[in-house]
Amino acid sequence: MLRLVLPKGSLEKATLELFAAADLAVTRSSEVDYRATVDDPRIDDVRILRPQEIPVYVADGLFDLGITGRDWIEETGADVVSLGELAYSKATANPIRVVLAVGGDSPLRRAADLPEGARVSTEYPELTRRHLEQLGVKADVRLSYGATEAKIPDIADAVVEITETGRAIKAAGLRIIETLLVSRTELVANPAAAADPVKRHAMDQLLTLLQGALEARGKVLIKLNVPTDQLEEVLAVLPALKAPTVSELSHHGGYAVETVVPKSEVNILIPDLKDRGATDIIELPISKIVH
Repeated sequence: MLRLVLPKGSLEKATLELFAAADLAVTRSSEVDYRATVDDPRIDDVRILRPQEIPVYVADGLFDLGITGRDWIEETGADVVSLGELAYSKATANPIRVVLAVGGDSPLRRAADLPEGARVSTEYPELTRRHLEQLGVKADVRLSYGATEAKIPDIADAVVEITETGRAIKAAGLRIIETLLVSRTELVANPAAAADPVKRHAMDQLLTLLQGALEARGKVLIKLNVPTDQLEEVLAVLPALKAPTVSELSHHGGYAVETVVPKSEVNILIPDLKDRGATDIIELPISKIVH
């Protein structure tokens, strides 16, 4: 039913891990194969291509559905329908930023300070030109094919690059002076395919699985028993997505309590629960959380 295109390169590993967690495991003959399959009746064809190309291919109808970054949607100006954000990037759950950076000793403090004719090197020439034009800056924007940070000061006066943490840019001796765009990973669709009720329903179902797998990351299910007279004390320290589920045990022997908590808090939480009277505490992994 759906022709799907996934990103190759920096997002590739994280994307394949997400699809596996969503029970949509991507299978291919080797790590360099551009063709793949997903054992799901909603997905007929899978390709793995550069994220820069994905918005255009989806807009042109070569694929019904794709995963790419908002940065490449803005750069290409492709006419696609965004079905929703997916909270992951190369290394974290944080969005990336498209930033303008200059040499560490540069007197420039913002993009509007760039002098006329300033050389700006970037893999995002269209996005950069639009941003600078809105500021009234007449810069010489040049396409970079990589190693962009290394082009200051001999080849460029400033660069526009992506960063998750800013560490790599700082390590290169550069200083960020402006953020052009905050970019998140998105599931995008061809407008005609998204308008088809059958295809759109399948797309929404896939999005539910992907977002559910992301929501479950870093969380576990805690189950425990607690005597009646200590229930309120236990509930006072127990976090929850909404509220803990509390069920009375048979023969009025107390209560069974369960809730979802961040995995990072379990090392403090479980001993605290035991100190407050909880027993039979169980920690279980979670595959998906669907709201």
